[in-house]
Amino acid sequence: MNNCVVGLQWGDEGKGKVVDILAEKSDVVVRYGGGANAGHTVVVDGEKFALHLLPSGSVRKDTVCVISNGVVVDPEVLLTEIDSLAKRGITLDGRLFISENAHVVLDYHKTEDRLREEALGKNKIGTTIRGIGPCYADKIGRSYAVRMADFLNIEGLKEKLEKILEYKNKLFTALYKAEPTSKGEIFEKCKSYSQRLSKYICNTTEYLFEQIDSGKEILFEGAQGALLDIDHGTFPFVTSSNASSLGVGPGCGVPSKMIDRFIGVVKAYTTRVGAGPFPSELDNDIGQYIRDKGHEYGTTTGRPRRCGWFDAMAVKYTSKIGNIDEIAMMHLDTLAGLDEVKICTGYTINGKEVKMFPSNIDTLAKVECKFETLKGFNQEITDAKSFEDLPAEAREYVQAVERITSLPVTFVGVGPGRNQTIFRK
Repeated sequence: MNNCVVGLQWGDEGKGKVVDILAEKSDVVVRYGGGANAGHTVVVDGEKFALHLLPSGSVRKDTVCVISNGVVVDPEVLLTEIDSLAKRGITLDGRLFISENAHVVLDYHKTEDRLREEALGKNKIGTTIRGIGPCYADKIGRSYAVRMADFLNIEGLKEKLEKILEYKNKLFTALYKAEPTSKGEIFEKCKSYSQRLSKYICNTTEYLFEQIDSGKEILFEGAQGALLDIDHGTFPFVTSSNASSLGVGPGCGVPSKMIDRFIGVVKAYTTRVGAGPFPSELDNDIGQYIRDKGHEYGTTTGRPRRCGWFDAMAVKYTSKIGNIDEIAMMHLDTLAGLDEVKICTGYTINGKEVKMFPSNIDTLAKVECKFETLKGFNQEITDAKSFEDLPAEAREYVQAVERITSLPVTFVGVGPGRNQTIFRK
C-alpha cells in the first residue's frame, strides 16, 4: 500500500511523528516538496530529532529515503542533518537518493530573501529567510537556476555561477544598495557540496517506479500544510510550493492515482506562523495557554505560533482538495486543563453563510466563525494507550471533529513520543 501524509492546516501539525510511525511498515519514504523552511520533529525513546530536509523516515535505519525533484535543497542544511544523524549512529549511505532535478538553495538566495523582506517593511510576508522563495523563483525563471545535477559537472557549474552572480550582484547593489556576494566563496562551497553529495544524486523518478513495479510500499511526505499551498492557500501568506497533496505528482513524478491512502494531519486546535488572516485565532489567555502547553514555537525559526480553536471549515476545504481519506489528530493532550473547548463549524459574512473556505485573504478577513462548544477535560492523557482510556469529554471532542468533517480520526496523538499515539483503525 502506498500512503501520503499531508498537513491540513498552516503547517506544524505533527506530520513528522505520523510519517515516522508509518515508515515502520514502508520501504521508501519520499519528501516531495518544500525546503529547509519545513520543520519535522520526531521523538524516539525520549530522544528528539528535528529534521528540515531529510524525510522523517530517515531515523529508521532500514528505511530508504528519497528527496525528489519538487524539493529545493539547501546543501548546507542537508549535510548538517546527515552529520547529526551519523553522530547518533544513523547512517544514510546506500539509502538516501536525491533527485538530479531538485533545485539548489545557495547563499545568494538567502541574501535575496532577507533584502526583499526588509524592503517590504510592514508589508512583509514573514518568510523564514531560508532562501526558499527566491530559489523557486529562479526555478520558474529558468535562466539563473542551479540543480543538483550541476554538482556532477563542477566546471560547468563554475561557468553557470559566474553568469548568475553577475546578475544577482547587480540586483543587490543597485536595487537594495547591499554588498555583492563573493563568487569565489560560493564556488568553493559548491565544490565541497559536490564532493559529499554526488554519491546520492540520481534519477529518483526512475528509482521510484522501479520500487513501485517491484511491489515496494512507498510513503509520500508533505511539508508545511495545505493552507500554505502556493495555489490553494491563503496567498500571499503562503509558501512557494504546492504544500497540499496536489503537489505529489509534479513533486516526484508519481501520479496520485498510484497512492492508496491519503492521511491528513491536524492539531486538535489550529496554529499559524507569521502574518495572514486567522479566523479562529485566540489572542488572549487561552491562546497563550495553548501556546505554552503545546510548546508552540517554530522548529525552524523559534518564532511563537499564533493559536486558535480547531477550524473545521478550513479542514473540510483542505480535505476536499487533497482527496483525504482519514485524519490523524495530534496534540490532543495540549487541550487538557481547559474548562471548555470550541470547534469552528462554519463562517458567515454579514450574517450570510459561507459555503466553502475562502482562500482569498480579503474575503477570509471578513468572516465570522460559528462555534460548537464542548465540555473540556482536566485529566492529563499522555499515558492513555487506547481510545477508551481517554476521559469521556476528550472522546466526545474527537467524535465531534469526525462528525463535523465527515472523516474518521484514525490516529490520536497524546504526546510527542512514538508510543504516545492511539490507533483507532
